[in-house]
Formats: sequence, structure tokens, C-alpha cells
Amino acid sequence: MNLLMIRTWKSTREKTVFLYFLRSAQNNMTKAVDAFKKSLKLCVTKEMLLLSITTAYTGLELTFFSGVYGTCIGAVNKFGTEEKSLIGLSGIFIGIGEILGGSLFGLLSKNNRFGRNPVVLLGILVHFIAFYLIFLNMPGDAPIAPIEGTDSSAYIQSSKEVAIFCSFLLGLGDSCFNTQLLSILGFLYSEDSAPAFAVFKFVQSICAAVAFFYSNYLLLHWQLLVMVIFGFFGTISFFAVEWEAAAIVARGSDYRSI
Repeated sequence: MNLLMIRTWKSTREKTVFLYFLRSAQNNMTKAVDAFKKSLKLCVTKEMLLLSITTAYTGLELTFFSGVYGTCIGAVNKFGTEEKSLIGLSGIFIGIGEILGGSLFGLLSKNNRFGRNPVVLLGILVHFIAFYLIFLNMPGDAPIAPIEGTDSSAYIQSSKEVAIFCSFLLGLGDSCFNTQLLSILGFLYSEDSAPAFAVFKFVQSICAAVAFFYSNYLLLHWQLLVMVIFGFFGTISFFAVEWEAAAIVARGSDYRSI
């Protein structure tokens, strides 16, 4: 009798535990589906469509400074025996630019009465300067050069110092865009930010993948032109959303788009 009661108790406990985990899994699935639906609805809102252009630009330039530019530096035979070691040095200076910009603009955004637009404007100007210097300093066939490298000439004599300086500018400009994009997304969608950041990462990742694909086929100046176009329109679209956000703050009202 006692053995039967023990078995019955164990069976009941196992069923209870199973039902608990089943309900928990169903709740998690429901939350995931709801978040996915919200993300789809969010994709077609005016603000997110405008910010998607800026996000697309960050994906393109992410691929450029993290993969393409280092390849370009390593492919320039005129840098001599140091061409391969410059790739690592380039990554270090990109990181320095990212850390400096992230720290500086992250702190300024807390007490910035001028809004986010000046930081984004600084970011695009820094990137345009970097793109122009890269255009002058790097051979056009550097991204698609063979393993042996390229002996082609750039518009100026290729300089290692200019190449590393451009790495710093790329990191600094990227930090300007990312800090302000995250800031404005957190402000506009403060009540339910998960779908907004999901759309942000989705668009950025897709554009980064597209950039990795065409980087194997396009010459350097065409890749720079694509980023200049997206950077220009991405900056304008960010300005439009930021002006709307500033108007919301002036009215003292909450923003609800989801």
C-alpha cells in the first residue's frame, strides 16, 4: 500500500513538473511570437524606415573597416615588408577611435542640449575625410588583389601613416553613429525597446552581409562611393527623426509608435 502511494505521488509530481515546463515553454513561445509581430509592424513605421537608412550605412561601413580596409592595407606591396603587420596596427587604431568616441559621446549625450544631430554630423564628416584619404592613398584594385598583393599606384604615394590615421577616423566616425542610433532608439521606444533593437540589428547585419558579398568584386572607389551615398542619405534621415524627437520633448509628450 505504501509502495503504491509513493509511486502515485512520484507520478503526480512528474506530471506537475512536466505541465509547469510545458506552460513555461508556451509562454516563452507566445512572447517570442508577439515580439516578432511587433518587429514586423515596427518595420513599416515612418521613423524606423528613416532610421533603417542610417542603420544600413552602419552595416556597410562596419564591413568596410572590419574586413575590407585591412585587406586593402595588406595588399599594398609598396608598404614593404611591414604590410601584413600594419593590418593588426590598423585594427588597434580602429579600436582606439571606437573607445574614444564611445566614451566621449556617450558621456556628452547625457548632458547635450544640442541633441544628437551634431554628433552624427561630426561622424559623417570624419568618415568622408577618411574615405577621401583612402581614395587617394590606396590603389583601386586593393580589395580584389591576389594573395601576392598589388603593385598598382594610388593617386598619391601610398603612406603607412595616412593609412593608420584613416583607421582611427573610421573607428571614431563609427562610434558617433552607433552611440546616437542606440540613444534615439532607446528614447523613441523606451516602453518596449526589444523589437526596435531587433530591427536595428537585423538591418545592420543584412547590409553588412551584402557589403561582404560585393567587396570581392567591386574596386575600392566604387565601394567608397556606395558608402558615401548611403552615409549622406542616412545622415539626412537621422536628422529628420531627431527633429521629430526634439519636437516630442518640447511638447512634453510621450512617443508611442508600437
